[in-house]
Amino acid sequence: MKRFKRTTVTAALPYANGPLHIGHIAGAYLPADTYVRYLRLRGDDVIFICGSDEHGVAITLGAKKEGVSPRQFVDKYHGLMRQAFEDFGISFDIYSRTSSEVHYETAQEFFRKIYDQQIFLEETSDQYYDEQEQIFLADRYIIGTCPNCGHTNAYGDQCEKCGTSLSPRQLINPRSTVSGKTPVLKPTRHWYFPLDKYEAWLREWVIDGHKDDWKVNVYGQCKSWIDQGLQPRSITRDLDWGVPVPLADAKGKVLYVWFDAPIGYISATKELKPEGWEKYWKDPETRLIHFIGKDNIVFHCIIFPAILKAAGDYILPDNVPANEFLNLEGDKISTSRNHAVWLHEYLTDFSGRRDELRYVLTSISPETKDSDFTWKDYQQKVNSELVAILGNFVNRVMVLTWKYFDGKVPSEHELPGTTDRRKKILEQYNKAHDELNVSVKEMISALNGFRFREAQFQLMNLARIGNKFLADTEPWKLAKEDMEAVGCILNYALTIVGNIAIACDPFLPDAAASLRKQLNSSSFDVNWKQFWIKEQLINAVPQHHQLGQPELMYKNVEDEEIDRQVQKLRKTKMENEKPASAVKPLKPEITIDDFGKLDIRVGKVLAAEKMEKSNKLLKLTVDTGVDQRTVLSGIAQHYSPEEMVGKQVTLIANLAPRKMMGIESQGMILMAEDVDGKLRLIQPIEVVNPGSLVN
Repeated sequence: MKRFKRTTVTAALPYANGPLHIGHIAGAYLPADTYVRYLRLRGDDVIFICGSDEHGVAITLGAKKEGVSPRQFVDKYHGLMRQAFEDFGISFDIYSRTSSEVHYETAQEFFRKIYDQQIFLEETSDQYYDEQEQIFLADRYIIGTCPNCGHTNAYGDQCEKCGTSLSPRQLINPRSTVSGKTPVLKPTRHWYFPLDKYEAWLREWVIDGHKDDWKVNVYGQCKSWIDQGLQPRSITRDLDWGVPVPLADAKGKVLYVWFDAPIGYISATKELKPEGWEKYWKDPETRLIHFIGKDNIVFHCIIFPAILKAAGDYILPDNVPANEFLNLEGDKISTSRNHAVWLHEYLTDFSGRRDELRYVLTSISPETKDSDFTWKDYQQKVNSELVAILGNFVNRVMVLTWKYFDGKVPSEHELPGTTDRRKKILEQYNKAHDELNVSVKEMISALNGFRFREAQFQLMNLARIGNKFLADTEPWKLAKEDMEAVGCILNYALTIVGNIAIACDPFLPDAAASLRKQLNSSSFDVNWKQFWIKEQLINAVPQHHQLGQPELMYKNVEDEEIDRQVQKLRKTKMENEKPASAVKPLKPEITIDDFGKLDIRVGKVLAAEKMEKSNKLLKLTVDTGVDQRTVLSGIAQHYSPEEMVGKQVTLIANLAPRKMMGIESQGMILMAEDVDGKLRLIQPIEVVNPGSLVN
């Protein structure tokens, strides 16, 4: 394997439309953090880059649903995710965001560089448009029947059931995922990246160049995509939130989120190292590693590399160790159904115990296939492995050293084999030493190969071997007759503890800190890096050194704790499975004369603002065709003032005025209330003049 001067490690930019859950952590961020910590321990030059992905249709829709601006929306979730990462101990060198000024400049610079080479294709074509929501629909916001397998919920870019790559026009009976309505085709102009022209190069670079070193799932998905034939992909969208296309005649156009988001790795590096960022992205002696989930493989292994190639002087990813998906209690993690273990909630419920989750998630890491997290398995792994193996071994060694040697490391010397018992101890020492060195080598080999489950198993094997060494030598029995032998046994046991302290660092950083505290390592000088470079045990604790006090590293997870988490998931599942609330019954019958008394008109909202001291009311200025009047409407939780301006509304115009919060409301806006309490404006399908009567 080629040796590089430095390494740039990226973790997939999480989408800023909700909090983080354990599936996110297991998929990209924990493996990346483990690997980066390992490289740092070796003394490598490495940077760890991430940030929030803050553009795209999903952001605008999420903001609309919450009644806030896109900026307020992404600010909320960027802050929530950044804090959760920090609290969990993910050791990014920078956690940036794609709404930053430096990112806008960098993404636009990429576009201009490729545009100036006349690589982009410019086309005006019919694209699906949601008339109700008045937006063009991105591929993922159109679903329909797959023409290949008949799956009724295939996306506009891919059928997740059969894996066929699609375009929206291929779907049978397409419908908008935003409104549920059938979209219409409407002409719009966009710029396309000619991915087909890079197919031969991608085939050589991916299929021929990475067959032996990329994971099977990554290589297989890339090969399948290339073999199907690549097509030009639109890299612009019709939106008012995103990185503006930097052309004078491109008003209302922004860069497609999957064009600008990966560039976020580069802009974040610029932010981190304004003067030296280029060596991490343009020097051939730099190794680029992307940690992602399997749903991002195509973007990181085909589309982004092609864009980097077009830009001319950027390095390409050397490896993309993508993981499969993590399920929860036998079911898919679902944010919409709230079927998830949210990271920020875990950190509250299990305060100070983040190593437990790191250990369990790594032990079930979905490296080659989907895996399943269950709370019972969590309890079993913590109690029978972290507590009973790792914690038990360390505590036994520390307690025995304090008991027999007042907490000072016994002398280090060869144990003469003058008795059968001493000969046996020497054999057990040699066997343990050989086995420990094998585990160290296999652990480091697994880390280099991105096999983190195996690497962590070998870490725990150090404690297993240590426990067996203690059980075989029984120093507590020897204490009555041969303290010299006891000293030798505990000296070596402390060597194992010291090496475990080093080995824990990539996987269990809190455990590593606890072990160094117990070993009182700040008062002696050891070159810990040699463990990772020589790939063997080192003399981690000097003789006669005064140890710190023993402390319990882990405690058993109690049944009550697990039951609370299981019940929380069950409650959520029951709520999701409840039938929709019954439609409200009809009101008492009226006559046509009663209806005829109502003056229902179409109006146009000229101005809108929130009412102070009210989270429900909007103050609207409405043109009724006959006058302009003030109407107060309890829709602030469903529509923002900015959304309402310019909209057509229906209102009862002859309703007696009513004073609310000191302001007279002159009418009532008509709304449709869904069974879930969501309010929707009642609007004519076509634009009509203010004052038009509703009959």
